[in-house]
Amino acid sequence: MSTPDTDGVVEDGVQEHAGIDPAAPVEAATPPYGQPGKPFDRRSPFYYGFVGALGALIAYWLFQAILGIGSVLMLVVVSFFLAAGLNPSVEFLERRGLRRSFAVTLVIVIALAMVGLFLVAIVPVITDQITAITNSAPGWLDELKKNDRIQDLNREYDVIDKIQSKIEDGDFLSSLFGGVLGVGLKIISALFNLFIILVLTLYFLASLRTTTGALYKLAPASRRDRVAKLGDKVIHNIGGYVSGAFVVALSAGISSLLFLSFTEIREYAVALAFVVAVLDVIPMIGATIGAVLVCAIAFATDLKTGIACVIFYVIYQQVENYVIYPRVMSKSVDLPGAVIVIAALVGAGLLGVVGALLAIPVAAAILLIIREVVVKRQDAL
Repeated sequence: MSTPDTDGVVEDGVQEHAGIDPAAPVEAATPPYGQPGKPFDRRSPFYYGFVGALGALIAYWLFQAILGIGSVLMLVVVSFFLAAGLNPSVEFLERRGLRRSFAVTLVIVIALAMVGLFLVAIVPVITDQITAITNSAPGWLDELKKNDRIQDLNREYDVIDKIQSKIEDGDFLSSLFGGVLGVGLKIISALFNLFIILVLTLYFLASLRTTTGALYKLAPASRRDRVAKLGDKVIHNIGGYVSGAFVVALSAGISSLLFLSFTEIREYAVALAFVVAVLDVIPMIGATIGAVLVCAIAFATDLKTGIACVIFYVIYQQVENYVIYPRVMSKSVDLPGAVIVIAALVGAGLLGVVGALLAIPVAAAILLIIREVVVKRQDAL
């Protein structure tokens, strides 16, 4: 058995046999591609300028890319909101014992059946009534021109004459969309967008838990549970708002249909009620626009009918604003009136009608995050 001293003697003997001087200093092995140089000086102005310019160029490229796919992102956002709106129905069926896949399928089938029934039963009536309204519009404008104040405004700005000439022009719709080809392209584009929204809504609805679970895993493990609870609350609020907006709009449409059926403009009741219901989805101003439109047609047809419409919509909007809307939205969106107005105006300014529709649940989500994260963090200091 060798000792450390004998091991050293043996190792020196091996080095001498290999032609290596044991007393020579040991040099580090040279890398095959040479010695690496000194690192860049990160305090150099050139380094800061280069990295800053590169970051600015990447940020600008990402901004342009987002603008380029803005329409696609809008379809994704709308689909997600629709999926969140249908999710409460899916969860209701799940609580009754159905698997989520069957619940999603049943909800989608019911929704498509309702849309199909609407297209088959209501759209032809609406189309006929809109045609009748268009044909009657020149006569209504003639009645308006008999008013002295309207005559003064028309002589000064020539508004009614221009509107009348546009309506009486048979190519008005075609010119509005850029010719017959433009109308066809608009219809094809709308149908394609509807198909994309339908497919994305189906995917989001079927995989909502998987998608949100994957997003929650991006948060640190120590905060993941809180992030998941806040995220689920936001999605629940969005779903409640979408469902509630549909209920409020349906209430406005049915109420208008029942009232208009007993007036002198009953032949346009279905079309006008549909317009009121669609516009009522737009926060704050939609219901007023629909009411003004119906009242204008009523006044052009019959003075007593116009007065009755004004009285009805003034009363109904008070009921909707102070009874129906608070009861429907109390569990999903609890926002001050000023915040709702500001959010709707900002959303409409950024993304038009779609932005106005999405602004309120987004504002509610932001306030929830501020209240639960920012404010509590400040209170802990």
